[in-house]
Amino acid sequence: MAILIHNCTALLMDGAGTVLENAFVAVDGAKIVSVGTGRPAGPFDQEIDGRGGVLMPGLVNCHTHVPMTLLRGYGDGHDLQDWLNNYIFPKEDRLDARAVRAGAALGLAEMIASGTTTIADMYYFCDGIAQECVAAGVNLNLARGTTVFTSGFDFETYPACVELRELTDRWHGYNGGQVLVDASIHGEYTSGPALWESVAAYAREKGLGMHVHVSETRSEQAACLERWGKTPIQVLDQYGVWDVRAIAAHCVWTTPEDWALMARKGISAIHNPASNLKLGSGVAPVPAMQKAGVNVALGTDGVSSNNSHDMFEAVKLAAILHNGVQHDPLAVLAPDAVRMATVNGAKALGRKSGQIAPGYDADLILVDFSRVNLIPCHDVYSNLAYAAHGSDVTMNMARGRVIYKDGDFLTIDIERVRREVAGYAVPLLFGAQQ
Repeated sequence: MAILIHNCTALLMDGAGTVLENAFVAVDGAKIVSVGTGRPAGPFDQEIDGRGGVLMPGLVNCHTHVPMTLLRGYGDGHDLQDWLNNYIFPKEDRLDARAVRAGAALGLAEMIASGTTTIADMYYFCDGIAQECVAAGVNLNLARGTTVFTSGFDFETYPACVELRELTDRWHGYNGGQVLVDASIHGEYTSGPALWESVAAYAREKGLGMHVHVSETRSEQAACLERWGKTPIQVLDQYGVWDVRAIAAHCVWTTPEDWALMARKGISAIHNPASNLKLGSGVAPVPAMQKAGVNVALGTDGVSSNNSHDMFEAVKLAAILHNGVQHDPLAVLAPDAVRMATVNGAKALGRKSGQIAPGYDADLILVDFSRVNLIPCHDVYSNLAYAAHGSDVTMNMARGRVIYKDGDFLTIDIERVRREVAGYAVPLLFGAQQ
C-alpha cells in the first residue's frame, strides 16, 4: 500500500538532528521511499494529514516482559529479591498460555497507543506472545528467558532450550523480519556455565542476538564477584555470550572495565530508569557508558516493576535523572534521550528503523503538538523529551501499516482483551474475588 503523510514536521533522527518542516513522507509497503518538502509523484492509496503535528520514528522498547501487565501494582513496596521470590514468581507459576496471551495483548495495546512500534520481550509461553505481536502489527525481538537451578543440564533436552530451537525454526525472520528471535540467558545469578556456553554457541550458529539481565542490583553484582572474581559482563564474556549482537538490560552496577568491554564487543546497554528507581536498584551510569562508547537504549521493563509501558515517560526520566545525579544539566540532553528511544534502540535490536529516511522501515508515529502540554514549541526535541505524554500520540504506523489512529485500535479488539484479562487471566492468578 502506498501512503503519503503530509502537513507535518518530521523529526528525521539523522546524524544532523534534522527537523523538517512542511514535510512529505512517502511509504510503499513496509518501507519509507521518500522524504522531502515537495509533494512526491503519486498516486497514493491513502493520504494521512498530519494536522501540523510532529512525525517521528516509532519508539523502540528494548526490554519488556509484556505479559506481566497482569501484575501491574501487585507486590509494591518490596526489594527486588523479596518481590520476585514472594510475590511475582508464585503468581507466574499459575500462568498458562491463554493468560499470557491476554496479558501480552493488553500490554501491546498500551504500548501501541503511546507510540511504541518495536519491542524486545523476554518471557515464556513465547508462541502466544509472537502471535499477539504479529496480529497487532508490532515488531518483536522474542527471547525465551532461560534459567537453570538443577544439575545435569543438557542443551539438547532442557525444556527451555528445546523451546528456543523451536521458536527459532518457527519465528526467526517471520514476515520479512517482523519477528526476530534472540537467544536469552536470564542472568548470571540464575544459571551457570553449561547453559551460557551452549546458548552462546547456538546463537552464533543461527545468527541470533542475545538478551540478558546484567548487574541490576548491588547484591547481584557482589555475589557474582564473590563467585567468580569478575562482574557478570566479564564472566559471561568468558563463555562467548557477547560474541553476537547483544543487549544487556539494566547495567546499574557495571564498571568502567565493563563499559570498555561493552564498547569493544558492541553490547548495547538497556536503561530502565523507572523500574530501577521503583525497586530501589539504583541508577545506571548512562553518561559514563555513553562517553565510553556504549550504545544506550531504553526499556520499560515489565509493568509489574514500572506500572507503565509509556516510553515517553522513560524518555523524560532518561533526560532528567542523570542531570540530577551528576549535578550537571548537560549530562543528558533532550536529543540524547530521544535518540535512546529511537535510533539507539533500533541499533540495539538489529533493525533498520529509528530514522525517517528512504529505505528504512516505515515505523512512524504522529504526535499532536496542538495539545496544551506541548504549546508553545520553541524546540521539538525539548517538547518530546520533557513535555510529551504517550497520550499525545494520534497515529501509530508499524511496517507501513496504520495500527492505531485517533484513539482507535485498528488491529486489536480491545473489548475482547478486556474481557480476557478480567474474566480469565486475573482470576487465574488471583482468584475469582479479584
